Amino acid sequence: MYRSDFPILSREVYGRPLVYLDNAATTQKPRAVVEAITEAYYAVNANVHRGVHFLSQQATERHEAARETVRAFIGARSTAEIVFTRGTTESLNLVASSFGAAFLKPGDEVVLTVMEHHSDIVPWQLLRERLGFTLRIVPMHDDGSLDMAAYADMLSESTRLVCCCHVSNVLGTVNPVKQMVRMAHDAGACVLVDAAQSVPHFAVDVADLDCDFLTFSGHKVYGPTGIGVLYGRERWLEAMPPYQGGGEMISRVTFERTTYERLPYKFEAGTPDYVGSHALAVALDYVSRIGMDAIHAHERDLTAYCMAAMREVEGVRLYGETADKDAVVAFNVGDIHHLDIGTLLDRLGIAIRTGHHCAQPLMQRLGIEGCCRASFALYNTREDVDAFIAGLRRVVQMF
Repeated sequence: MYRSDFPILSREVYGRPLVYLDNAATTQKPRAVVEAITEAYYAVNANVHRGVHFLSQQATERHEAARETVRAFIGARSTAEIVFTRGTTESLNLVASSFGAAFLKPGDEVVLTVMEHHSDIVPWQLLRERLGFTLRIVPMHDDGSLDMAAYADMLSESTRLVCCCHVSNVLGTVNPVKQMVRMAHDAGACVLVDAAQSVPHFAVDVADLDCDFLTFSGHKVYGPTGIGVLYGRERWLEAMPPYQGGGEMISRVTFERTTYERLPYKFEAGTPDYVGSHALAVALDYVSRIGMDAIHAHERDLTAYCMAAMREVEGVRLYGETADKDAVVAFNVGDIHHLDIGTLLDRLGIAIRTGHHCAQPLMQRLGIEGCCRASFALYNTREDVDAFIAGLRRVVQMF
């Protein structure tokens, strides 16, 4: 129904119609988003916030309107709680650097899950080397669900922060984040939610989750690359030191002392991606018009349809089989290397992802080096799934 909004989906690859199933890595962009970028550069391109001239004022208005669009989209209380970043990775690093500098010390504990993306593992390891706190890892059951009993046992008076993905980028597991937040708060800890794989697929409300921080990337929710969001509870952002220094984030600078700008600008050093923020707002408006509930239902149908078909393919091993699973199907087939499967499917015009998916600790838990991953978006269809399954059967027959 919406495929005509995405011109790239009409192209061919190796003489075959493109079947794009790599949406967990990045989504394609609707025409409205690309046109918004072009129009902004041709009509309203000027640096924001400090300019008194007409174009600067217009660009500033669009940039701050985009912040309000994001605030409303995720249910934040104030635009002061919406920080624009380059993406989920920078948002996570910002929290690690600034929250860690203010609140972590030797003897403290930070809790991660076994299914975290590298961007929610490595920053904490780097910080641990400097500050000497302890990392604790929540294990999972064989079906891909978190071991909530183990999680409960980990929480103590030493726990300062819990970091968890809302949806696993490999397993598609939708973690019980609201319950995890409540349990962490009862233990006196804060919670950081990596929502990169949830915000594109279903409605996310930070007030309902009651999380302290939440991150997501524009390029996974039909927006441009290079723009992302950090939501932070205002009282924590106020207490955290700046992440970077430079223009925008200052109130007054002397060689003796610098005072910082109010939220959220304290965390937005340098010229912001004011074109990207505007295009992200256009993308969020686009999915809002379709309806996040409608997107969720459609993608759940595709996921269930694909999983059922995959079970009929000889030798398939599926990873992540929880009942509450979203938009991702990870698998291997027999002894065929995942790279070979992905390469041969590509020659059939079918784009999937192969490798460790920036989740090597999860691969170790699964006992594999890597796997294949098909992932869905609002523009995918059952016909896409049928083409994928037919292509996979052909690849299996070749081996």
